[in-house]
Amino acid sequence: MNDKLSIKLKILERNYPLLVEWKEEEKLREASKRINDMVIRFKQHYSDKDNQDLLAMVCLQFASKLLDLEGSQKVTNIEAQLEQMCEELDEFIKLNQ
Repeated sequence: MNDKLSIKLKILERNYPLLVEWKEEEKLREASKRINDMVIRFKQHYSDKDNQDLLAMVCLQFASKLLDLEGSQKVTNIEAQLEQMCEELDEFIKLNQ
């Protein structure tokens, strides 16, 4: 059984044929929808910009959100590591009293 699916995603009136995993299809369709939605919002505010400028602005917006998420994930990882270290320290203290 072939686990790849041939799809076409439309972004700014252009079709992009892709060969994707079945499990990725829904996520990619949602991603292209969000890109198009954000382009429309930017187009309403910046009517003098061309499509390349609008796509660059969308990319910058998504990259900024990704960096925020990565930063919060790092904080969460640090908190988990600190919690683990505290538990180990507590255990060490209990054993050496």
